[in-house]
Amino acid sequence: MALWAAVLASGVYHGLNPGMGWPLAVAAGLTERDGRAVARTLAPLAVGHLLSITAVLLPFAALALVLDWSREIRIAAGIGIIAFAGLLLVYSRHPRWMSRIRPRQVALWSFAVALLHGAGLMLVPMLLGLCGPTSTAQAFGSPDLLGDTGLVVAIAAAHTGALVLAGGLLAFLTYRIVGLGMLSRSWFDLNRLWAGSLALAGALGLWSAL
Repeated sequence: MALWAAVLASGVYHGLNPGMGWPLAVAAGLTERDGRAVARTLAPLAVGHLLSITAVLLPFAALALVLDWSREIRIAAGIGIIAFAGLLLVYSRHPRWMSRIRPRQVALWSFAVALLHGAGLMLVPMLLGLCGPTSTAQAFGSPDLLGDTGLVVAIAAAHTGALVLAGGLLAFLTYRIVGLGMLSRSWFDLNRLWAGSLALAGALGLWSAL
């Protein structure tokens, strides 16, 4: 239950982070002067994020089948996540090709941003914990790739659902009450906070493995 709560909490955290795209939904609503445009933009944002999370988690789910090396895999994953967080601190700028994604390609933008920010990596310790020796699948028999793939989809769906609820609520409130003008005047850089939270997730995964 604690691991699933962490999956949902990370979804809320990602949803509230402007870097995951909810200001795009606000901009669409203000441009079209229609609140429904906010919802229409949230949908491809969610699809892109969901696909990115799933793509990152699937290889780790496959590795989790190697039970004899599960502890080593969790240690390596924790170290890798911390290293990626350090890379984000050093190279915080997005690649130039990101600027070539058209405004209408919201799903592709969401997929790329989640991938480059390591959003899926933040869920790896939760996934490996749920795939671990105490999981329900292993308690009643040998795990299989199909079962772990279903677990990945469930984690990605729960996480993305929490993201849409949190980010969507913030987008609608901003659209109805505040507007993007406030964001342009009071914007602050969340890159260091994001990298720090990613490093914390890796450290917790490493601690649990050790």
